[in-house]
Amino acid sequence: MKRNLLAIAIPALLVAGAANASIEVWNKDGNKLSVNGRVYALNYIGDKGNTNDKDGDHTTARIGFTGETQVTDLLSGYGRFEWETNTGKDAKNEARYAFAGLNFGQYGSFDYGRNDGVLKTIGAYTDVLPEFGGDTGSYYVLTARQNAVATYRNTGFFGLVDGLNFALQYADSGESWTGNQNNEKTWDYKEAYGLNTEYAILDTGLTAGAGYATTSKAGPDSKRYNTYTFGLKYDANDLYLAANYFHQKHDENKVKGFEVVAQYGFDFEVGRLTPSLGYVQHKTDGDNGYLAKYVEVGMQYDFNKNLTAIVDYKINLLDSDDAGALVNNGTAYVSHKGNTKDTVALGLIYQF
Repeated sequence: MKRNLLAIAIPALLVAGAANASIEVWNKDGNKLSVNGRVYALNYIGDKGNTNDKDGDHTTARIGFTGETQVTDLLSGYGRFEWETNTGKDAKNEARYAFAGLNFGQYGSFDYGRNDGVLKTIGAYTDVLPEFGGDTGSYYVLTARQNAVATYRNTGFFGLVDGLNFALQYADSGESWTGNQNNEKTWDYKEAYGLNTEYAILDTGLTAGAGYATTSKAGPDSKRYNTYTFGLKYDANDLYLAANYFHQKHDENKVKGFEVVAQYGFDFEVGRLTPSLGYVQHKTDGDNGYLAKYVEVGMQYDFNKNLTAIVDYKINLLDSDDAGALVNNGTAYVSHKGNTKDTVALGLIYQF
């Protein structure tokens, strides 16, 4: 979700986002262990006369650890685990991350387990809104967390080009979802392959990224899914601007989407205020193929690195006959007015 609220990760791994809060509990004889956690008290407020199941309490809690062990001067091992529980009305538990790997210094790192899809790196450019956003993970291959992914990452192109990074990924027996308001699983794929590359352009604050993913034959008609993505972000002088574009083709069917975000940070004697403005749109073929379409206006106030308050307003632009407004009533997909309404999110986050 938010770039400054993502859980702790080893920087060399290029896991999406960067952490600013964790506790190192062990550092001895080349072995390190850090713990991280978060309690996110969150409520969605909507029109009570035009509601859906997403309104109400969405409070979650997370706990995780990151470990590292030095084997030789050039080789280290690492592991990461993170668990989340939802205490709201959709209470459930999830192992968000569970992977282990080897780091070969300038020659890159390799890990396997439950981890982010390789295209999430580009989707993360705009996944910085206080609460909403992150829609790419619902509609495209290798854009969300999933099981059984093997990933090779390289920072600085083998130590030859500062700011040039790339990653290669193989997903075994993966699964994905096409986008609808119920997040209903509609097809599986047996294998997927993906890659991304990023280049931080000197000291300009600009970073450009691109990625590609493809699956083995998948779905009821056994066709491949091919996804392309491009992104650009600027992060300097208290200003953050980002945009990305996704295009996925399955035979003659397509899903296309883009997202743009603007944020500016204001520092105070105590804390930092960051207003944000965003636009999200994802669409399938057809006149009424919008899966998501909204404007976001929000802000977050970071009291310090451990405590944050957020308010986020989602101005929903879906029509009642758009694909993203439909729900399955057991026999057919029908329109649900609650999926076209505006929503306000209020939250308080404590993290370490």
